[in-house]
Amino acid sequence: MSDIIHLLPDSVANQIAAGEVIQRPASVIKELVENAIDAEAQEIHVLVTDAGKTCIQVIDDGKGMSETDARLAFERHATSKIKEAADLFALRTMGFRGEALASIAAVAEVELKTRKADEELGTRIMIAGSKVETQEAVSCPKGSNFSIKNLFFNIPARRKFLKANSTELSNILTEFERIALVHPEVAFYLYSNDSELFNLPVMPLRQRILAVFGKKLNQHLLSVDVNTTMVKVSGFVAKPETARKKGAHQYFFVNGRYMRHPYFHKAVMDAYEQLIPAGEQISYFIYFDVDPANIDVNIHPTKTEIKFENEQAIWQILSAAVKESLGKFNAVPSIDFDMEGMPDIPAFDQTRPIEPPRVHYNSDFNPFKTSPASSSSSYSGGSYSRPKVDWEGLYDGLEKASKMNAPMEEEPFVDETNWASAPVSADMPEERMPYVSETEMAPSSPAPLYANEPAVEKGAQHFQFKGRFILTSVKSGLMLIDQHRAHIRVLFERYMSQIRQKQGVSQGVLFPEIVQLPASEAAVLESILEDFSAVGFELTPLGGGSYAINGIPSGIEGLNPVELVRNMVHTAMEKGSDVKEEVQTMLALTLAKAAAIVYGQVLSNEEMVNLVDSLFACPTPNYTPDGRTVLSTIKEEDIEKLFSR
Repeated sequence: MSDIIHLLPDSVANQIAAGEVIQRPASVIKELVENAIDAEAQEIHVLVTDAGKTCIQVIDDGKGMSETDARLAFERHATSKIKEAADLFALRTMGFRGEALASIAAVAEVELKTRKADEELGTRIMIAGSKVETQEAVSCPKGSNFSIKNLFFNIPARRKFLKANSTELSNILTEFERIALVHPEVAFYLYSNDSELFNLPVMPLRQRILAVFGKKLNQHLLSVDVNTTMVKVSGFVAKPETARKKGAHQYFFVNGRYMRHPYFHKAVMDAYEQLIPAGEQISYFIYFDVDPANIDVNIHPTKTEIKFENEQAIWQILSAAVKESLGKFNAVPSIDFDMEGMPDIPAFDQTRPIEPPRVHYNSDFNPFKTSPASSSSSYSGGSYSRPKVDWEGLYDGLEKASKMNAPMEEEPFVDETNWASAPVSADMPEERMPYVSETEMAPSSPAPLYANEPAVEKGAQHFQFKGRFILTSVKSGLMLIDQHRAHIRVLFERYMSQIRQKQGVSQGVLFPEIVQLPASEAAVLESILEDFSAVGFELTPLGGGSYAINGIPSGIEGLNPVELVRNMVHTAMEKGSDVKEEVQTMLALTLAKAAAIVYGQVLSNEEMVNLVDSLFACPTPNYTPDGRTVLSTIKEEDIEKLFSR
């Protein structure tokens, strides 16, 4: 029998490695920029065309490579960072495995121009699909110049599954931001299709954060700084009032490397317990400096997951450091003593004799004796007047109570309670959009709920239960409708219709508001700007990631348009939607959730009728667009069973 096990060709092995290391254009930029940092570059220029699908160029002024090093750099596991296994536990560089260039060369056309400072001529190498095509001496600046073209040209399936240009560009900007935030001592420049997106000269760390995410963040950052024998923790956390449900900027870095760490994230959020609403997030930029021997960065191909030796102890240090920063900058609630109206404390007089305090009481007071001055109920100067008690009044109502407890004849029950006049919940926001008027929601003929379920009975009376549910009678029993979810369903259908027909009604604002977005979020907004306009938003780009909100969709008065735009952009980034229909659905759902009536909002019977009729006119009234139950029916026989005894 012949042998069946054999070694893979280098080209195939490189493609397998590329599947782990090079997932998209952003992965290429991450690896090349990190190599440039390891080469002690002071300036790094990144140029992308068509979100990196057509061309990626990374230029640095680092050490450069000799002719031999330039050729060896593209071989598998060729690296200058480590020489023996022990070096893996003393890493201070970004890259070390020697897989990046070999993986990139396996799935793209690569051109490298590089020169060392002490050499007159540099080296030019061209590689495509792991095959060296040319290598020659050229005149070029000091440093390295990588040009990556036609990524995944020899793997059509991988190239097919790349996302839209806007999504891939957003991923590139995200990776670029992570590197720029941890290396403020290096100047970074990023260009997309000849347009400058980032211009970050050398600057202090705080200024680098503001240059990436906007200057408005400056007033909300609190510094964190603690140094122990185990770890040094520094950076910034945001004030509690900046908490939001989506879009918080959360970054951990260890020894100059970005990482994800859910356990340490809980430590930061633990410090904000009872300071921010449940479910909301806070921005933070935390930098760890630890002994490389106490961490393992080689547990994930992209090196974004890092294992710490003393995670529990570092968790406690981190949480305490954040709490200290919040307390130091008065970001936690404190008791504020109001000094107005308080008596003046006299200064100590040495000439005045010191007397012990005396107890003043009325020796003539008798609680069982009626005082002539019973009308007075004050205590002054040691005299006390007993208040008059009307003992006969305490017995008022006993006769009525006895009559109420007496048996009475059973009469037909008539409910005179006005269900719609219940008090508004205390946690209901003061400014909410008025409920959609009857003209905006024209009643239509109710549609069946299920195949065998009849619609709401004609002329049925609707009742509101605890400001959340609408109770109405159907032929099979009693139906409960969640008013918030029902309104989401109705508004979603309306917004989707407006988007498809591009008939969104926009309402101009008296004072336009400005929304500032990081470059990664601005790239996503640009790709869905047309859909924003179809809903009714009027956004004017001002440059630098700023947009003026000149108009908002009609019917969302009382909502914060800036936060609404941010939430819609963040949802688009999380979903990663590229298909236009999916983006439109996401926008309509986000807007519907924000504009729907809230729990606790009191509805009149007419408003409940309009809502129920509009709900049954929807194609699928049973569920919200994201699959939540809108209504439920209690069968008549189930109700009768409750009174069977």
